[in-house]
Amino acid sequence: MFEFVRKHSKIFMVLMFLLIIPSFVLLGVDGYTRNAAKEETVARVGGKNITRAEWEAAHTNMAEQMRVTNPTLDAKQLDSPQARYISLEKLVQERVLATAATKDHLVTSDAKLASTLQQEPAIAELRRADGTLDMDRYRALVGRQGLTPEMFESRVRADLAARQVLTGLAGSGLVTDAQADVTVGAYFEQREIQTALFKTADFVPKVNITDADIEAFYKSHQAQFHVPEQATIEYVVLNLDSVKKSIVASDAVLKEYFQQNLERFAGKEERKARHILIAAPKDAPEATRKEARAKAEQVLVDVRKAPSSFPELAAKHSQDPGSATNGGDLGFFSRGAMVKPFEDAVFALKKGDISDVVESDFGFHIIQLTDIKAPQQRSFEEVRPMLEAEYRQQQSQKQFAEKAEAFTNAVYEQADSLKPTAERLGLQVQTATVGAEPAPGATGALGSKRFLEALFSPDSLEKKRNTEAVEIGPNQLAAGRVVKHSPAHTQDLAEIKDKVRQLAIQEKAAAMAKAEGTAKLAAWKANPASASVAAPVVVSRTDARGQHPKVVDAALKANTTTLPVFVGADLGSDGFAAVKVVKIVPRTGIQAADAARDRGIYAQAWNSAEVAAYYENLKERMQTQILVPRPAAKALAP
Repeated sequence: MFEFVRKHSKIFMVLMFLLIIPSFVLLGVDGYTRNAAKEETVARVGGKNITRAEWEAAHTNMAEQMRVTNPTLDAKQLDSPQARYISLEKLVQERVLATAATKDHLVTSDAKLASTLQQEPAIAELRRADGTLDMDRYRALVGRQGLTPEMFESRVRADLAARQVLTGLAGSGLVTDAQADVTVGAYFEQREIQTALFKTADFVPKVNITDADIEAFYKSHQAQFHVPEQATIEYVVLNLDSVKKSIVASDAVLKEYFQQNLERFAGKEERKARHILIAAPKDAPEATRKEARAKAEQVLVDVRKAPSSFPELAAKHSQDPGSATNGGDLGFFSRGAMVKPFEDAVFALKKGDISDVVESDFGFHIIQLTDIKAPQQRSFEEVRPMLEAEYRQQQSQKQFAEKAEAFTNAVYEQADSLKPTAERLGLQVQTATVGAEPAPGATGALGSKRFLEALFSPDSLEKKRNTEAVEIGPNQLAAGRVVKHSPAHTQDLAEIKDKVRQLAIQEKAAAMAKAEGTAKLAAWKANPASASVAAPVVVSRTDARGQHPKVVDAALKANTTTLPVFVGADLGSDGFAAVKVVKIVPRTGIQAADAARDRGIYAQAWNSAEVAAYYENLKERMQTQILVPRPAAKALAP
């Protein structure tokens, strides 16, 4: 038997291929596809995917940062589709610039990172009266973004490196005063106009409409009366907030947690130092590094002669742009904030000491230790609010996995109702009417396309059973069931006849207004003296003087080679306007300071346009794609 197999091995290989590969296609690939669906790609940069989960995390971080900097901000503004799309564009921009920074070998020094963090308002608020940073509150601040201090600082470092991609371009545009004056002058140009309005409302009483007209309007505007597929649903959501509510944080538990973390709550020793950096990257030629060291040694001689002149010498010689202007001051920092050779040197010094030349990957440093802050143990009462928040956050993250499994099992095992799941996990059964696509402004479960797809699946619609647990975001699960389903349909004319009548009247009235306005405009062009127009008014882009935007737009676009000139403005459902442009009114009373300001604004806009164009070029070079449609424009403010 084995001899037969050996002699006919090729036949057996073909046979095995025919048997095994179809099984893989039917089972293995299907399983893979189901997993891949959970990692939906929303954008691509440089051949690398950005998943929906990454987008959700980025949006959560952006929202948290905005809440920290603006505590009074309405949370609803941050949950709109427009705000979420902005966070996706920001994430894509970060990836594009980070990729460009990597390709260009751009890095951020420790000194620059420290300087940037010191200037961050949210972090500056965490400094105590003695100038030291409250590390517990700092950990809590970055923890709300799901980050450790190390992860946060790594992100800032990467962001600073990415900014360097555009920094060299910003401000490089050359704009002459003449160019600026021409453009600014055109923007602020004023025109004196007279108008005649033909309002739709004035023609409504003149409209005669029949049942045949109504039926014709109804048939030609079927899309207006189409009602999309809808379902009345019940649903429950499990997220970290719902888990937190069930966590009991008694004093006994918190005190035990406090004792377990005494060292952390005591903080770390912090040291304040200033330095002079003679830059020489580790990959610089050996001759360059030797020259930099020699210069550092010479500066050290000057520093030792007059230690009090350290700030002046730092301002003169240091090549660290983040600290040189501050006399080399780096503020307070603890271990782990600086590169190891620098850190070792600082923590080996006594207050007031000046180091020898210290070599790091960034070059050669001369360091002066200016202050030391010993760690101070804080009382339980001092840190209790932070303890409770941190404990609840940790426990909710630990318990979420267990509750998620219970949630998933419960909605499946008792598939005819969500009530048992809600009672078991302390959740609320909510109701809503939804369509197959997320409605504008929908958030949470109702804004999740994946959740709606599960609800409108054939199995859910026909059997009215619970959907499976659907992941709608990081640490967020939802399940729902259809209570009532209404297929997509066009409303019958009989039930909306009055509405159709009004719409048909409005359309006819608008057409009559436009026809009469167009006829009058033609007559007035032929005989300007016969024009019956309102009193003159001066309009501009910055002051419409109560005129319809389309009237102002038509007036400013009119060819003024010969004046006066007549132009028409179709106001859509509002009617029609005949506009007589009488003359151009020069902009007067411009002070030299105002002119200089306007030129500066124009130059800034020009530079911004160049930066934006360069960024678009980067996106194109990296074959950047955003695969999510842009939502309709809508103001974020309510």
